[in-house]
Amino acid sequence: MAARLIINADDFGLTRGINRAIEELYQAGTLSSATLMANGPAFDDAVAISHSNPGLGVGCHVVLTDGIPTAPLDEIPTLLGPDRKSFRPDLSSFLLDLVRGKISEAEVFHESLCQISKLQRAGITVTHVDTHKHTHIWPPVARAVVGAAYAAKVSAIRNPFEPPWSLALGNSKLVRNLQVRLMRYLQPRFLALPQIRDGLVRTTDGTIGISATGNLNADTLRRVLDAMPDGLWELVCHPGYNDADLGRIVTRLRSHREIEYHALLSQISQRKAQPNAPELIHYSALAEPSISVS
Repeated sequence: MAARLIINADDFGLTRGINRAIEELYQAGTLSSATLMANGPAFDDAVAISHSNPGLGVGCHVVLTDGIPTAPLDEIPTLLGPDRKSFRPDLSSFLLDLVRGKISEAEVFHESLCQISKLQRAGITVTHVDTHKHTHIWPPVARAVVGAAYAAKVSAIRNPFEPPWSLALGNSKLVRNLQVRLMRYLQPRFLALPQIRDGLVRTTDGTIGISATGNLNADTLRRVLDAMPDGLWELVCHPGYNDADLGRIVTRLRSHREIEYHALLSQISQRKAQPNAPELIHYSALAEPSISVS
């Protein structure tokens, strides 16, 4: 039996160039899903693309760091950074305050629910949720985000843990590789969350491409696809165009977004033509197995 694969592009709504790359890859049959940032600068453009491409699975990319909140600021004071108008500017400061108990789990739930609800009000059928910088690896965030998904009647969430077989192929730097390996020790707590344990919020067997972020070129993607065992997997990617709009965004992924774009176009197209190619699906298929992407 062939593997089932969700190819999901993060950062939908960040720039029009990212949106355009996602639409082109979906229409080429080399991408099946994307996660939309509720307060991304190109949110309205992404919503229009979603409505024009109803077969594209669209989830909510919950942002808790390096972004603008959706909830009223006075309702989420522990999530705000030094300027008291936006989130903390980086992941390290968010995690440090999370460990110190300075971030309210209830506020994470509230903000996550507000972001999901904004997509739903825009007419998006939200297929799943994930988080910017994979913050739901950490148990307090996971509890809140899974709870928000369930409250919003969203029935799936990204499994933010990378399996060992993929981790070994990610072409990542040693420090990045060790970070992802160490985080795997939190996976049992994620899978033990009541909504996930009881099948109320479904997830995959794991997410590939996390360790390869910034290194997901054609060769790396080919090796990962060659090694993929049977099961249900998500490939996380960040395609886009390195244009003037992206130049105004704080992100470490710039020229590599175009490398990923071309890697997906070439490698996924080739793989689909081979025997026992993985079935491309999006997250709605976890509840309705008949949904696939041709």
